[in-house]
Amino acid sequence: MRIFKLLFVLFIFSSCVAKTKQDSFLKHNVEKGETIFSIAKKYQITPFDIYRLNPDAKNGIQENTVLLIPKRTVKETKAEAETKNIVHEVKSKETLYSIAKEYEVTVAQIQEWNSELLKDGLKKGQEIIVGKEKSAVSENYVEVQNTKNTVETFSHKVLPKETLYGIATKYNISIDEIIAQNPDSKDGLKEGTILTLKKASSKTITQVNDAKLYTVKPKQTLYSLSKELKLSQKELIKLNPELEEGLKEGMVLKLPNDSKQDSLFIEKPLVNLLSTIKKDKKRNLVLLLPFNLSKIDENTASIRQQIKDTPLLNLTLDFYAGAMMAIDSAKVLGLPVNVKILNVESTRTSSNIAQLIKDNDFSNVDAVIGPFQNSHAETTAELLLKYNTPVISPLSKEVGMKLPNLYNAVPSEEYMISKLFAYFKEKEGNVVSVISAKKKSTKDFLIKNYPEVKHTAFNESGAVDLNNLKALLVKGKKNFVIIESQTTNQILNTTNFLMKIKGDYDVQLVVFKLNDSFEYIDIPIANLTELNMLFPSTKNEEELEADKIFDKKYRNENGISPSVPASKGFDITFDTILRICQEEGFAKSVENYKTEYFENSFDYINDNGNIINNGVYLMYYDTDLTIKQVK
Repeated sequence: MRIFKLLFVLFIFSSCVAKTKQDSFLKHNVEKGETIFSIAKKYQITPFDIYRLNPDAKNGIQENTVLLIPKRTVKETKAEAETKNIVHEVKSKETLYSIAKEYEVTVAQIQEWNSELLKDGLKKGQEIIVGKEKSAVSENYVEVQNTKNTVETFSHKVLPKETLYGIATKYNISIDEIIAQNPDSKDGLKEGTILTLKKASSKTITQVNDAKLYTVKPKQTLYSLSKELKLSQKELIKLNPELEEGLKEGMVLKLPNDSKQDSLFIEKPLVNLLSTIKKDKKRNLVLLLPFNLSKIDENTASIRQQIKDTPLLNLTLDFYAGAMMAIDSAKVLGLPVNVKILNVESTRTSSNIAQLIKDNDFSNVDAVIGPFQNSHAETTAELLLKYNTPVISPLSKEVGMKLPNLYNAVPSEEYMISKLFAYFKEKEGNVVSVISAKKKSTKDFLIKNYPEVKHTAFNESGAVDLNNLKALLVKGKKNFVIIESQTTNQILNTTNFLMKIKGDYDVQLVVFKLNDSFEYIDIPIANLTELNMLFPSTKNEEELEADKIFDKKYRNENGISPSVPASKGFDITFDTILRICQEEGFAKSVENYKTEYFENSFDYINDNGNIINNGVYLMYYDTDLTIKQVK
């Protein structure tokens, strides 16, 4: 009897379910020439809705087939985002860094996704997760698995006021691809139309961390795009090599993330890290300095002469003297930092860095300063990547490998110039150049990266065409005149001419860097001060009270005034000590804060994978014969 009652209840329940299901869908007889997409369009649903109730339809439909069609409901269900793992099989000689670089993720991310698998290190043949791929979450985005086509497609229902350009941008595909899949869309879009779209190819579009994607609009040129995005053409091509073949409508371009673009124009807050020091635990700092002690003959009486004759050793000793002052200052402040200084034996092509790291425990080191040569600093950073140890390259202007733990403390010349042009733009200035024939590479750089610059002509004898220069100036605007020449006569003639017309035109002299040509007695200092000569610098040239104190202390300890390497030795070491003593550590401190010391400023930015100091000063000669910082 119990069994009978149970069967009866189940029968009643299943009948109710069947009734409910029947009420929720319609039946459709497939007619000749109909497709899943035309049927979906007819009932204002998506192909996915049909496939869900009719799984066999994925293999194609035939005339007179009966399909179950879901009734439309007022409330539409949002597609849930699904996360899929991107898997990579480890090949011989591959490293975590090389794999991370290939898939444009960080080593830390790979370690997080494969924490158990990588306990014993990376092994050939292992399958590891190297990325997470999310499907779009949208009310009108539905994925369709097409068994007859290797290219995955999905459907999109056109919303009110949507355009081909808007849809192409949304799904990172080109307008041509949309029209190819949906020929009728060429004549315009109608609300409610169901479009068949191809998934964007991972080979065409790569999303790097928080990188932006941009779809090229009709009639755009590389020049107009460069101006709109505030990026140089060189930067765009670097991120999108396919641009070498030309720009096309609908192309999806990769742009730098916000941190890079904004950091050129919007500075981080300038802070005093001394006010947020954490003394709760010991920190460890290592300096790798190229003393090359094995090359010094200690048994001779000519050690002083050896030092004098070895430029790298001179440089190292100056940097070391400044660094030691920073370390002593940290001790006076009671900062809990252990410092170890190791001797680097190196040539241009080799070093003992790998052996030093093998012989010393770096697992608890909070930061490493050095070596000086960029290639050796890269080697250090690569070897310490497993510990995520920050490595600061203190003196090199070269920018090479994109390593997440390598910090270039010296601004590159390209960034110094970009700082100038950001200032020109801020002042809405007219930019004119006077570039000698020997500086052709500089002119080519400006033409490629800053096409708005007007270039002055030269006459047959090689002199500046002053009439042409005047014709390029604009009344009522600030005129920035860039001089790039090592010829005293060219500089003298140009500055004399600018002084002559200064009453009629607002002009300011600009140089990319100071050189000996401006120190010749033939060029009056009055020309440079009256024209407020502007130049970028890695150090603050203003003489402030704090500088006098530092200078005096350094003189007392070393018998001479601090050189540029000595000042960098102090500023870089002191900045690093203060950053590792922050609660968030060095890396996060670098992301959040800008700092400034006696001569140097530190404003690190991520330039498409290279971490570079953007702490550049804009200085100018003032009429009171002093050098001041642009405010």
